[in-house]
Amino acid sequence: MKNYKLILLLLLLTLFINACNTKNQKANDSDFPALENRYFGQKPPGLIPKPFTPDILSPESSFEEGTYTSDMKSYYFVRNNGKRTFFVIKYENNRWGQESETDIRWPQFSADGNKMFIGKLYKERKGNGWSEPKSPGAFLKHMAHGRSVSAKGTYYFTAYKEQDSIGAIYYSRLVNGKYEDPIRLNDDINRGKYIAGSRISPDESYLIWSVEREGGYGQSDLYISFKKNDGTWSKSINMGPIINTDKQESSPQISPDGKYFFFIRGDWKLNEDGNRTYIGKQHWVDVKVIENLKSKDSE
Repeated sequence: MKNYKLILLLLLLTLFINACNTKNQKANDSDFPALENRYFGQKPPGLIPKPFTPDILSPESSFEEGTYTSDMKSYYFVRNNGKRTFFVIKYENNRWGQESETDIRWPQFSADGNKMFIGKLYKERKGNGWSEPKSPGAFLKHMAHGRSVSAKGTYYFTAYKEQDSIGAIYYSRLVNGKYEDPIRLNDDINRGKYIAGSRISPDESYLIWSVEREGGYGQSDLYISFKKNDGTWSKSINMGPIINTDKQESSPQISPDGKYFFFIRGDWKLNEDGNRTYIGKQHWVDVKVIENLKSKDSE
Protein backbone atom coordinates (compact mmCIF):
# COMPACT_ATOMS: atom_id res chain seq x y z
CA MET A 1 0.00 0.00 0.00
CA LYS A 2 2.87 2.32 0.89
CA ASN A 3 4.54 1.58 -2.44
CA TYR A 4 1.30 2.39 -4.26
CA LYS A 5 1.04 5.75 -2.47
CA LEU A 6 4.67 6.53 -3.25
CA ILE A 7 4.18 5.72 -6.95
CA LEU A 8 1.03 7.86 -7.04
CA LEU A 9 2.87 10.73 -5.35
CA LEU A 10 5.75 10.52 -7.84
CA LEU A 11 3.29 10.43 -10.75
CA LEU A 12 1.50 13.55 -9.47
CA LEU A 13 4.83 15.29 -8.94
CA THR A 14 5.92 14.45 -12.50
CA LEU A 15 2.64 15.78 -13.92
CA PHE A 16 3.06 18.96 -11.89
CA ILE A 17 6.64 19.52 -13.11
CA ASN A 18 5.63 18.88 -16.73
CA ALA A 19 2.76 21.33 -16.36
CA CYS A 20 5.16 23.94 -14.97
CA ASN A 21 7.59 23.36 -17.82
CA THR A 22 4.80 23.70 -20.37
CA LYS A 23 3.65 26.90 -18.70
CA ASN A 24 7.17 28.27 -18.71
CA GLN A 25 7.60 27.38 -22.37
CA LYS A 26 4.39 29.16 -23.23
CA ALA A 27 5.50 32.15 -21.16
CA ASN A 28 8.84 32.19 -22.97
CA ASP A 29 7.16 31.90 -26.37
CA SER A 30 4.90 34.82 -25.52
CA ASP A 31 7.98 37.03 -25.21
CA PHE A 32 8.48 36.74 -28.99
CA PRO A 33 6.29 37.71 -31.94
CA ALA A 34 3.63 35.16 -32.85
CA LEU A 35 5.21 32.05 -34.37
CA GLU A 36 3.75 32.69 -37.83
CA ASN A 37 5.33 36.17 -37.84
CA ARG A 38 8.79 35.42 -36.48
CA TYR A 39 10.18 34.11 -39.75
CA PHE A 40 8.57 36.58 -42.17
CA GLY A 41 5.95 34.09 -43.36
CA GLN A 42 8.46 31.38 -44.30
CA LYS A 43 7.30 27.79 -43.87
CA PRO A 44 9.58 26.24 -41.23
CA PRO A 45 11.94 23.49 -42.38
CA GLY A 46 12.16 19.95 -41.08
CA LEU A 47 15.39 17.98 -40.78
CA ILE A 48 16.59 18.94 -44.29
CA PRO A 49 18.07 22.46 -44.57
CA LYS A 50 16.51 24.85 -47.01
CA PRO A 51 17.32 28.44 -48.03
CA PHE A 52 15.94 31.20 -45.82
CA THR A 53 14.61 33.64 -48.42
CA PRO A 54 11.75 35.78 -47.11
CA ASP A 55 10.27 37.94 -49.87
CA ILE A 56 10.32 41.02 -47.65
CA LEU A 57 14.11 40.68 -47.27
CA SER A 58 15.02 39.20 -50.60
CA PRO A 59 14.06 41.36 -53.57
CA GLU A 60 15.83 39.98 -56.63
CA SER A 61 17.26 37.24 -54.37
CA SER A 62 19.80 39.69 -52.96
CA PHE A 63 19.35 38.68 -49.30
CA GLU A 64 22.53 37.08 -47.96
CA GLU A 65 22.22 36.57 -44.21
CA GLY A 66 20.80 38.09 -41.04
CA THR A 67 20.41 37.80 -37.29
CA TYR A 68 17.70 38.59 -34.74
CA THR A 69 17.86 40.60 -31.56
CA SER A 70 17.19 38.42 -28.52
CA ASP A 71 13.46 39.29 -28.43
CA MET A 72 13.14 38.60 -32.19
CA LYS A 73 11.61 42.04 -32.68
CA SER A 74 14.47 43.47 -34.73
CA TYR A 75 16.38 41.78 -37.54
CA TYR A 76 19.73 42.94 -38.90
CA PHE A 77 20.52 41.67 -42.37
CA VAL A 78 22.67 42.01 -45.48
CA ARG A 79 21.78 42.32 -49.13
CA ASN A 80 24.44 41.69 -51.74
CA ASN A 81 24.00 43.09 -55.23
CA GLY A 82 27.71 42.97 -55.95
CA LYS A 83 28.10 45.33 -52.99
CA ARG A 84 26.95 44.54 -49.46
CA THR A 85 24.36 46.86 -47.92
CA PHE A 86 23.23 46.50 -44.31
CA PHE A 87 19.67 46.92 -43.04
CA VAL A 88 17.52 46.59 -39.94
CA ILE A 89 13.80 45.81 -39.88
CA LYS A 90 11.60 46.03 -36.76
CA TYR A 91 8.47 44.23 -35.59
CA GLU A 92 5.96 46.79 -34.31
CA ASN A 93 2.18 46.82 -33.92
CA ASN A 94 2.03 43.08 -34.72
CA ARG A 95 3.74 43.43 -38.08
CA TRP A 96 7.15 43.89 -39.67
CA GLY A 97 7.73 47.46 -40.81
CA GLN A 98 9.93 48.89 -43.53
CA GLU A 99 13.64 48.19 -43.44
CA SER A 100 16.15 51.01 -43.10
CA GLU A 101 19.86 51.11 -43.83
CA THR A 102 22.19 50.84 -40.86
CA ASP A 103 25.91 51.19 -40.20
CA ILE A 104 25.73 48.19 -37.83
CA ARG A 105 27.40 45.19 -39.48
CA TRP A 106 26.99 41.55 -38.43
CA PRO A 107 25.95 42.13 -34.81
CA GLN A 108 25.33 39.46 -32.21
CA PHE A 109 23.24 39.84 -29.07
CA SER A 110 23.46 38.63 -25.50
CA ALA A 111 20.88 36.10 -24.32
CA ASP A 112 19.19 38.73 -22.12
CA GLY A 113 19.17 41.28 -24.95
CA ASN A 114 21.13 43.90 -23.01
CA LYS A 115 24.31 43.80 -25.07
CA MET A 116 25.10 44.05 -28.77
CA PHE A 117 28.48 42.63 -29.84
CA ILE A 118 30.18 44.12 -32.90
CA GLY A 119 33.71 43.03 -33.71
CA LYS A 120 35.87 43.41 -30.62
CA LEU A 121 33.48 45.93 -29.05
CA TYR A 122 30.02 45.88 -27.50
CA LYS A 123 27.16 48.27 -26.84
CA GLU A 124 24.78 48.23 -23.87
CA ARG A 125 21.02 48.64 -24.06
CA LYS A 126 20.07 52.23 -23.31
CA GLY A 127 16.31 52.79 -23.34
CA ASN A 128 15.18 52.14 -26.91
CA GLY A 129 18.71 52.53 -28.24
CA TRP A 130 22.30 51.59 -27.57
CA SER A 131 25.28 53.11 -25.80
CA GLU A 132 28.53 54.12 -27.46
CA PRO A 133 30.86 51.19 -28.25
CA LYS A 134 32.88 49.83 -25.34
CA SER A 135 35.80 47.43 -25.07
CA PRO A 136 35.53 44.36 -22.82
CA GLY A 137 39.31 44.28 -22.45
CA ALA A 138 42.65 43.55 -24.07
CA PHE A 139 42.03 39.78 -24.04
CA LEU A 140 40.50 40.11 -27.53
CA LYS A 141 43.58 41.70 -29.11
CA HIS A 142 44.27 38.64 -31.30
CA MET A 143 40.63 37.93 -32.17
CA ALA A 144 40.04 37.49 -35.89
CA HIS A 145 36.81 35.52 -36.43
CA GLY A 146 33.73 34.12 -34.84
CA ARG A 147 33.17 35.77 -31.50
CA SER A 148 30.19 34.49 -29.54
CA VAL A 149 29.28 34.98 -25.90
CA SER A 150 27.45 32.59 -23.57
CA ALA A 151 24.66 33.62 -21.19
CA LYS A 152 27.15 33.99 -18.32
CA GLY A 153 29.44 36.17 -20.40
CA THR A 154 32.15 33.74 -21.50
CA TYR A 155 33.70 34.72 -24.84
CA TYR A 156 34.59 32.11 -27.48
CA PHE A 157 36.55 33.34 -30.48
CA THR A 158 39.13 32.44 -33.13
CA ALA A 159 42.56 34.02 -32.91
CA TYR A 160 45.27 34.13 -35.55
CA LYS A 161 48.46 35.13 -33.78
CA GLU A 162 50.47 34.80 -36.99
CA GLN A 163 49.67 35.34 -40.65
CA ASP A 164 48.73 31.77 -41.54
CA SER A 165 45.63 29.69 -42.27
CA ILE A 166 45.49 27.71 -39.04
CA GLY A 167 44.17 29.77 -36.14
CA ALA A 168 42.62 28.38 -32.96
CA ILE A 169 39.50 28.80 -30.82
CA TYR A 170 40.01 30.30 -27.37
CA TYR A 171 37.67 31.16 -24.53
CA SER A 172 37.83 33.76 -21.78
CA ARG A 173 35.71 33.76 -18.62
CA LEU A 174 34.55 36.73 -16.59
CA VAL A 175 36.18 36.29 -13.17
CA ASN A 176 35.56 38.84 -10.40
CA GLY A 177 34.46 41.43 -12.93
CA LYS A 178 37.50 41.01 -15.22
CA TYR A 179 38.13 38.75 -18.20
CA GLU A 180 40.90 36.21 -17.72
CA ASP A 181 43.66 35.58 -20.24
CA PRO A 182 42.32 33.50 -23.17
CA ILE A 183 42.54 29.72 -22.83
CA ARG A 184 43.05 27.61 -25.94
CA LEU A 185 40.56 24.79 -26.50
CA ASN A 186 41.89 21.26 -26.98
CA ASP A 187 43.80 20.04 -30.05
CA ASP A 188 40.88 17.95 -31.31
CA ILE A 189 38.72 21.07 -31.66
CA ASN A 190 41.61 23.13 -33.00
CA ARG A 191 42.54 20.79 -35.82
CA GLY A 192 42.44 21.85 -39.47
CA LYS A 193 42.62 25.09 -41.47
CA TYR A 194 40.53 28.25 -41.63
CA ILE A 195 38.99 27.75 -38.18
CA ALA A 196 36.28 30.38 -37.83
CA GLY A 197 32.71 31.20 -36.94
CA SER A 198 32.55 29.56 -33.52
CA ARG A 199 29.11 29.63 -31.90
CA ILE A 200 28.68 28.71 -28.26
CA SER A 201 25.22 27.74 -27.02
CA PRO A 202 23.85 30.07 -24.31
CA ASP A 203 24.35 27.41 -21.62
CA GLU A 204 27.77 26.38 -23.04
CA SER A 205 26.56 22.80 -23.58
CA TYR A 206 27.84 22.70 -27.16
CA LEU A 207 30.11 24.58 -29.55
CA ILE A 208 29.74 24.77 -33.35
CA TRP A 209 32.44 26.10 -35.68
CA SER A 210 33.61 25.94 -39.29
CA VAL A 211 36.90 24.38 -40.33
CA GLU A 212 38.50 22.73 -43.34
CA ARG A 213 39.80 19.22 -42.54
CA GLU A 214 40.84 16.04 -44.24
CA GLY A 215 37.89 13.69 -44.53
CA GLY A 216 35.42 16.56 -44.86
CA TYR A 217 32.88 17.10 -47.61
CA GLY A 218 34.75 19.73 -49.60
CA GLN A 219 35.55 23.21 -48.38
CA SER A 220 34.95 24.36 -44.81
CA ASP A 221 32.45 22.17 -42.94
CA LEU A 222 30.54 22.74 -39.73
CA TYR A 223 31.64 20.71 -36.71
CA ILE A 224 30.16 20.36 -33.22
CA SER A 225 31.45 19.33 -29.80
CA PHE A 226 29.37 18.74 -26.66
CA LYS A 227 30.50 19.64 -23.16
CA LYS A 228 30.60 16.69 -20.77
CA ASN A 229 29.54 16.72 -17.12
CA ASP A 230 33.16 17.02 -16.02
CA GLY A 231 33.62 20.19 -18.11
CA THR A 232 35.70 18.59 -20.88
CA TRP A 233 34.62 18.52 -24.52
CA SER A 234 33.54 15.50 -26.54
CA LYS A 235 35.39 14.49 -29.68
CA SER A 236 34.50 16.92 -32.45
CA ILE A 237 31.82 15.67 -34.85
CA ASN A 238 31.38 16.62 -38.49
CA MET A 239 27.70 17.64 -38.70
CA GLY A 240 27.30 15.28 -41.65
CA PRO A 241 25.98 15.37 -45.23
CA ILE A 242 22.64 16.86 -44.20
CA ILE A 243 24.45 20.07 -43.21
CA ASN A 244 27.77 19.89 -45.08
CA THR A 245 28.28 19.68 -48.84
CA ASP A 246 31.10 20.25 -51.34
CA LYS A 247 30.38 23.97 -50.90
CA GLN A 248 31.51 26.08 -47.95
CA GLU A 249 29.34 25.96 -44.81
CA SER A 250 29.91 28.62 -42.15
CA SER A 251 28.37 31.22 -39.79
CA PRO A 252 26.34 28.97 -37.44
CA GLN A 253 23.67 30.46 -35.21
CA ILE A 254 20.57 29.38 -33.28
CA SER A 255 17.32 31.34 -33.41
CA PRO A 256 16.62 33.11 -30.08
CA ASP A 257 13.54 30.93 -29.50
CA GLY A 258 15.79 27.85 -29.77
CA LYS A 259 13.78 26.27 -32.58
CA TYR A 260 16.03 26.50 -35.66
CA PHE A 261 19.68 26.24 -36.65
CA PHE A 262 20.86 28.78 -39.23
CA PHE A 263 24.06 28.70 -41.28
CA ILE A 264 25.55 30.00 -44.54
CA ARG A 265 26.16 27.78 -47.56
CA GLY A 266 28.02 29.17 -50.55
CA ASP A 267 30.94 29.09 -52.93
CA TRP A 268 33.70 31.27 -54.31
CA LYS A 269 33.31 33.11 -57.63
CA LEU A 270 36.36 34.02 -59.68
CA ASN A 271 36.14 37.62 -60.85
CA GLU A 272 37.47 39.04 -64.11
CA ASP A 273 40.29 40.76 -62.20
CA GLY A 274 41.44 37.42 -60.80
CA ASN A 275 40.16 38.02 -57.27
CA ARG A 276 37.58 35.77 -55.67
CA THR A 277 34.24 36.76 -54.15
CA TYR A 278 32.32 34.56 -51.73
CA ILE A 279 28.65 34.21 -52.58
CA GLY A 280 26.59 32.54 -49.87
CA LYS A 281 22.99 32.24 -48.77
CA GLN A 282 21.53 31.65 -45.34
CA HIS A 283 19.92 28.24 -44.75
CA TRP A 284 17.86 26.95 -41.82
CA VAL A 285 16.89 23.59 -40.38
CA ASP A 286 15.09 22.24 -37.31
CA VAL A 287 17.32 22.36 -34.22
CA LYS A 288 16.59 18.65 -33.74
CA VAL A 289 19.58 18.00 -36.03
CA ILE A 290 21.74 19.06 -33.08
CA GLU A 291 19.77 16.96 -30.62
CA ASN A 292 20.18 13.94 -32.93
CA LEU A 293 23.95 14.44 -33.06
CA LYS A 294 24.06 14.63 -29.28
CA SER A 295 22.13 11.38 -29.02
CA LYS A 296 24.64 9.66 -31.32
CA ASP A 297 27.54 11.12 -29.35
CA SER A 298 26.19 9.62 -26.12
CA GLU A 299 25.72 6.11 -27.59
